[in-house]
Amino acid sequence: MVSTTLVTLVMLLIWRTNLFLALCFPLVFGSVEFIYLCAVLSKIFEGGWLPLVFAFCFLCVMYTWNYGSVLKYRSEVREKISMDFMTDLGSTLGTVRVPGIGLLYSELVQGIPSIFVQFLLSLPAIHSTIVFVCIKYVPVPVVPQEERFLFRRVCPKDYHMFRCIARYGYKDIRKEDQYAFEQLLVESLEKFLRREAQDLALESNLNDSDVDDVSPRSWDSGVPGGEEIEELKIPLMHNGRLQDVGTSTSEETTAGTALPSSVMPSDEDPSLEYELSALREAIDSGFTYLLAHGDVRAKKNSFFLKKLVINYFYAFLRRNCRAGAANMSVPHMNIIQVGMTYMV
Repeated sequence: MVSTTLVTLVMLLIWRTNLFLALCFPLVFGSVEFIYLCAVLSKIFEGGWLPLVFAFCFLCVMYTWNYGSVLKYRSEVREKISMDFMTDLGSTLGTVRVPGIGLLYSELVQGIPSIFVQFLLSLPAIHSTIVFVCIKYVPVPVVPQEERFLFRRVCPKDYHMFRCIARYGYKDIRKEDQYAFEQLLVESLEKFLRREAQDLALESNLNDSDVDDVSPRSWDSGVPGGEEIEELKIPLMHNGRLQDVGTSTSEETTAGTALPSSVMPSDEDPSLEYELSALREAIDSGFTYLLAHGDVRAKKNSFFLKKLVINYFYAFLRRNCRAGAANMSVPHMNIIQVGMTYMV
């Protein structure tokens, strides 16, 4: 039954099969499996109970893993660090910033994970550039290398902290070379910084031109420079077609209204040059992978069954699964792990 359900989902989401044909598949094979189930149930006292016991054991294992993982993720979301706390720490984060790039892996796509505080408390210093890496799988076969990473700034510029979402397709292989991964990440981060500087300069000049000269078309549209502002919202690496659209739109804008020369060469921005030089200095110092060795425990006021499932069964599965550093082709000398207990 599980295989039939998974193949049906593949037909709908991946192969894009007609809905009628996709529904015919589970009807045919589901009927065969239902007949087999009835045959097994009718012969329980003759030894037919053994397949049911195996199926029940596998069901318990999968449910326990899913139940514990969901509770762990909810605990991370609930305990994430607020931006007010980061603002109070300042750009030094209350410690010493040393050259280097720290890649902190987390499942959160928004906010700062609570494990980051444990690193600040446990380590005598923290890296000058921090990147929160979140790995997500998207329903496409392969994600192009130039579209692998999506970046976003987490705090003000002087913090040098970024969020990176690494996207993989269902045919992509995670066992990529460590140095190739780092090189691609750095190139994507540099592109993000340059694009951000260009967008800010363009937005600033558009706002200045709107204040000085308001055209009748802007009044009719209701949003001054609406088309140009929408162009700023296009992600850095969405797809090739969007990049082509952005290029053609920028060419039309240049032909219609000549932009100031300060917008065109982004390398002349002092803040951009400072960030790029700081990034290159951090690259020369090397990468460090910051991983959390989390222990999930049930709260004291939890009911007995939850304590049994989380504290014993789920803990046993976590101890015997390949996760964290085991799935990464990274030298152990470049990995720092900090323990943390999640109370669910």
